[in-house]
Amino acid sequence: MLPEGRATAAETCGDGARSPRDPSPRAILFSSVAAALARAPAVSDDGVATTRAAELTELGAAEAVQRMVRGELKAERYAQALLERCHAGSALNAFISIEPQRVLEAARDADRQRQAGVPPGPLFGLPVPVKDSVNTRDYPTTAGTPALRGFRPAQDAPLVARLRAAGAIVLGKTNLHELSYGWTSNNRAFGAVHNPYDPTRIPGGSSGGTAAAVAARMAPLGVAEDTEGSIRVPAAMCGLVGFRPTTGRYATQGCVPISPLFDQVGPHARSVTDAALFDSVAAADPAPLAALAVQGVRIGVVRDYFFADLDANVERATERVLERLTRAGAVLIESRMPDLARLIELTTDAVQNHDVRFALADYLEEQRAGVSFAEVVARASADIQATFSRDVLPGGPGFVSEEAYAAARDRYLPALRRIYAEYFASTGVQAMLLPATLVPPPRIGDEGPQRAAARELPFDVAVARNIAPASTAGLPGLVLPAGLTPQGLPLAIELDGPSGADRALLGLGRAVEALLDPMPAPPL
Repeated sequence: MLPEGRATAAETCGDGARSPRDPSPRAILFSSVAAALARAPAVSDDGVATTRAAELTELGAAEAVQRMVRGELKAERYAQALLERCHAGSALNAFISIEPQRVLEAARDADRQRQAGVPPGPLFGLPVPVKDSVNTRDYPTTAGTPALRGFRPAQDAPLVARLRAAGAIVLGKTNLHELSYGWTSNNRAFGAVHNPYDPTRIPGGSSGGTAAAVAARMAPLGVAEDTEGSIRVPAAMCGLVGFRPTTGRYATQGCVPISPLFDQVGPHARSVTDAALFDSVAAADPAPLAALAVQGVRIGVVRDYFFADLDANVERATERVLERLTRAGAVLIESRMPDLARLIELTTDAVQNHDVRFALADYLEEQRAGVSFAEVVARASADIQATFSRDVLPGGPGFVSEEAYAAARDRYLPALRRIYAEYFASTGVQAMLLPATLVPPPRIGDEGPQRAAARELPFDVAVARNIAPASTAGLPGLVLPAGLTPQGLPLAIELDGPSGADRALLGLGRAVEALLDPMPAPPL
């Protein structure tokens, strides 16, 4: 039996349709939201006329926090507006669990603290959705997989604890590709997440629920997680800013892992300013972003790898951004990275498919989840079982031997990091610019070859080829929305910077963002 005000998504079919095992998963999940909002008393803003909920959901995180800190907007009123939006967008299936009564009570407590004169934190009163692979003490952490459906961690992940200490409120836990092992967020256990710009399309994976929630104005800022591209692909496909910091910049303890060499959490946001706000809290780095101008900035373009085989819409959008940068005075530095493809082929998948067996087993034991790695795999959805049987478990054709892993970790990964360091040193560029994905968002269930340029590409190549290199090398990457296709589907670019240059990359991103057209809200 679920406590009052709490609901958890039930099992659904892979296309998001209802499973015979549960007649109405989304209705169950969001019935508590409707009930909580119906019971909640009307709340007016302090000192000003009541603001329409639709206007509140358009606020960015920094602006919403400032208004709440100044007392112009009650935290409870803001939480109500976001919960109403969550209810209105429930068909997107962005959440696995949500506890509206808990959210509203935390918002009321924030209002009481402000009235009592307690100094507000930088995220004061801000409801933040958290990917359901990041531990929270008061919500289950399912990793989107059946064996962990009822697992409740004893404590928050350090990142969540830091966000709460800064004043944030956990809005709920968001849906994802099961065990974060895929690009679509077509979750066979909890239902597919749908793209707010076209619900027949994927939102990207694996952090698709957080991306869908932020794009659909259910929150202005959310927690995602990225091993090979799980922050940046959903950001690109949902028209968002997505920031993956330098590996190790944020704590990743208490997060369901794939590989400690690559795993990193980070934000989805609708502006670079809000991504930088998240970074300042998560990294304890409150230094303001430098006010950069694009004039004279050196930006790298590597066409031999990142610009090959692009969908025509992706190519046009990227070239349009490059043209605007040139007109604004940026200096484009064209060069090649001839060994990049080989090193990615030798490192990225080998490290992940090897490490997940050990990292996930250790997590389950350390967190006292009550299930083993073998039990998680045995109870996983058929598509995940097939992937693990093929690429992760001994005996599969893609199984990574200890010898192959040692070569990937000790020879090829250092070589990859070295060619990136040499690239930035020799070119003097502040960042490299590239199309984030090769194609716009594919349709849900269409996970076969994707047509780009004049040929068909494997699905993972079309979606993930461009975002894999930087994260494998441990570099910071920032996705920016670059417009819509004629069919209204989001397109995006990525800026990759040198290791450790996170605040500088965010500063450059804000300057580039100012040259781009504003991203329209999806037609929810």
